[in-house]
Amino acid sequence: MCHRTKFPGAAAFLVAVLPLAGQVDPAHPIVAAPVADLSATANLPLQPVGPEDLLGLQVYDAPELTRTVRVSDDGTIRLPMLSKTVRVEGLLPKDIETLVAEELQREKLFVDPYVTVNVVEYHSRPISVSGAVRTPTIFQAIGNVTLIDAITRAGGVIPDQAGSEILVTKPNGNTGQQSIQRINVKALMSGNEPELNLRLTGGEQIRVPDVGKIIVFGSVTHPGPIPVLDGAANTVMTAIAQAQGTIQFYSHTAYLYRPDDKGSMHEITVPLGDILARKKPDMTLQAKDVLYVPDSSKRRITQEMVTALTGTGSSAAVALLYVLHR
Repeated sequence: MCHRTKFPGAAAFLVAVLPLAGQVDPAHPIVAAPVADLSATANLPLQPVGPEDLLGLQVYDAPELTRTVRVSDDGTIRLPMLSKTVRVEGLLPKDIETLVAEELQREKLFVDPYVTVNVVEYHSRPISVSGAVRTPTIFQAIGNVTLIDAITRAGGVIPDQAGSEILVTKPNGNTGQQSIQRINVKALMSGNEPELNLRLTGGEQIRVPDVGKIIVFGSVTHPGPIPVLDGAANTVMTAIAQAQGTIQFYSHTAYLYRPDDKGSMHEITVPLGDILARKKPDMTLQAKDVLYVPDSSKRRITQEMVTALTGTGSSAAVALLYVLHR
């Protein structure tokens, strides 16, 4: 299809209407742009446009119509030469070309216009990656993007901090509801199950949950937070082992501080000496537990100190433990 003839009144109409471009609805901004700026966008992948995407529009033999226009929140664009907005959400650039050409013909501005539309910027397909990754990020789903691509863009997962699963939340059509899919990290990274490497189209929220932590401090060799072991027993004995054992003159009675669903801490007496001597059964630990091993003086800690330990991040907790042991 090519441009052949303008209607005689088109030029006069455009002279009258183009100065009014700055007075249009702010929800449909129109920005003039030179032809050279639009040609550089041809390498962007072709995919349906959406709100906040920036489009470059050209009409052959009508340089006064060359401009960029941003898709509004309601999925439409407004052009100063047209009396009505044009709905473009969900359309490919070639479909928008046909639609704009038809509108120009319908309003008797051109007989057979040749319209080209390029996507200058995509802004309607954000993907967010957060949690136990090195550099949490938000980027646009341009081209073929997979789950591994997204994790890579975020610098990868952080060893010893990432849990065993990745949570992918994505929109479910136009219903406004969302679906959540759980992806096993090891299975994804091994490549043995390629179907786990989901194709992302935009709107997804990817979260790598932090692995649960247990804090062990007091009369142990290396006090600090330790990760909850995946697929293994997390007990008093394994926690002491991860803290590289007790130090001299430790108390044989330890204390476990465990939060309930409302955040209140509960103290549980732990017969540590008997557990290590295998005279009493081991005790199971869970994420957010605080295991305190006093020295032989049996000095206790306050609830405020426990709250301070559990309310800080891993690095801050280590710093606080260092101060407590000086």
